[in-house]
Amino acid sequence: MRIICVLCVTLVQLLALGGASSNGDDDAIRAVVDRLTEAWNRHDAHAFAAVFAEDADFTNVIGLGASGRDKIEAFHAPMFSSFFKNSHLTHQDIKVRLIRPDISAVDVRWQMTGATDPQGNPWPNRKGLINFVAVKEKGVWQILVLHNTELTDEDK
Repeated sequence: MRIICVLCVTLVQLLALGGASSNGDDDAIRAVVDRLTEAWNRHDAHAFAAVFAEDADFTNVIGLGASGRDKIEAFHAPMFSSFFKNSHLTHQDIKVRLIRPDISAVDVRWQMTGATDPQGNPWPNRKGLINFVAVKEKGVWQILVLHNTELTDEDK
């Protein structure tokens, strides 16, 4: 009887974790990606940073980063007014893996056009992968840790 109870409890826990990947959470996490992309395309550093948790960490494609929502905003503001001011970001192939009901790992493939190098010369179209951990606090999903990677031709 004791073994059956332990198995029942374990099964309930596994079902709770598996069932946590509700369409509502999946849709809410995908909406975070949409808001991040829309803010990028408006070149709005404040809106871009707003999808991050207050204590978030951000790392860009060359390994530079910022910690904290305010610093993430300050990090992006000069880029949005210079070499990314005419950039356009799209995303596709979003993979969401709910780790717990309040923690998710997300992979997003992206493409960018319209960026320039620091001297103002056009950059070729770019592709990459964003990987982030999102947390759900008070019913709201936010990015806690994000790493961005530019993919080489071999990776694309």
